[in-house]
Amino acid sequence: MTKEGKYTQLFRDFDQQKIMIIGDVMIDSYLWGSVDRISPEAPIPIVALKKRENRMGGAANVALNVKALGSEPILCSVIGHDDKGEQFLSLLEQSSIRKDGIIRSRERVTTTKFRIFGNHHQMLRVDEEVDFDLSLTDQQELLTRIEKILAEEKVHCIIFQDYNKGVISDGLIKKVVSIANNMNIPVTVDPKQRNFTSFSGVTLFKPNLKELKEGLKMEITEDNQESVIQAAQSLRKMLNCNYVMTTLSEKGVLVSLADSITEKNIFVPAHARSVADVSGAGDTVISVASACVAAGCTPYEIAYISNLAGGLVCEEVGVVPINKEKLLKEVLTLL
Repeated sequence: MTKEGKYTQLFRDFDQQKIMIIGDVMIDSYLWGSVDRISPEAPIPIVALKKRENRMGGAANVALNVKALGSEPILCSVIGHDDKGEQFLSLLEQSSIRKDGIIRSRERVTTTKFRIFGNHHQMLRVDEEVDFDLSLTDQQELLTRIEKILAEEKVHCIIFQDYNKGVISDGLIKKVVSIANNMNIPVTVDPKQRNFTSFSGVTLFKPNLKELKEGLKMEITEDNQESVIQAAQSLRKMLNCNYVMTTLSEKGVLVSLADSITEKNIFVPAHARSVADVSGAGDTVISVASACVAAGCTPYEIAYISNLAGGLVCEEVGVVPINKEKLLKEVLTLL
């Protein structure tokens, strides 16, 4: 089969996948305006509001990316019994994403990040959130919902998307990973520091360099590739996972894995971009990497294709999902 035929078929295969996303969801609320004067009350700019826009963020943005690839996302999370929770469910409906994995809790607020733009530049962000762990009742309800879906449907991959807001806990991780391993479902992780070392036995673990440093409490410099390799290998052994895929921003991606005999490391350099906004790039990378894992791609293909996807969304302002056709065109041109 030709390269064009191979990757065109791969992208068609994405359409057959169901991918479960477990993690912290949020609303990204954008306020757009213009600035032409300074406030008389304080030395701050006044933004004359022109437009408001609400988008799904966090693990919900991963679901949007999964859907943009043609796969069916199954989003599992907890939101509040509040107005923002209603807005979030409305956004799910508008995006034709199912909501049977969403739990509503009276003990939490729906995480919302307000981004204020003046003259096309972000000037301020205001976060409305709680970050304590779910109550035992909410944890059990979420786990029961996840178990029900996994028992009734063929799921091709499970993504843990952690934003340290309390939805993902050590207990939930262990139970879901155990179920997934018994069912031969690959598990991928986009981590944060709180649960960093809890994901034992997963398939792919995707920290960025900052998360790798903080999670391992090691001094790592991006200019010293050997120190990154050593840290990633140490983490892979600690978690007993198949791959650690460390994203290195403009420098590319490093994949650490093991075959039956030795450790291997695959470095994929980044493609030059005109970067407008890095928001949401990590969500895109884990989404595309997970679809590639589920489709049986090689470690190099997983890293290369997902890194191209992350670069593409950085060319857009705000948090936006990947464009499947644009990504396939780049894959055929560059891979």
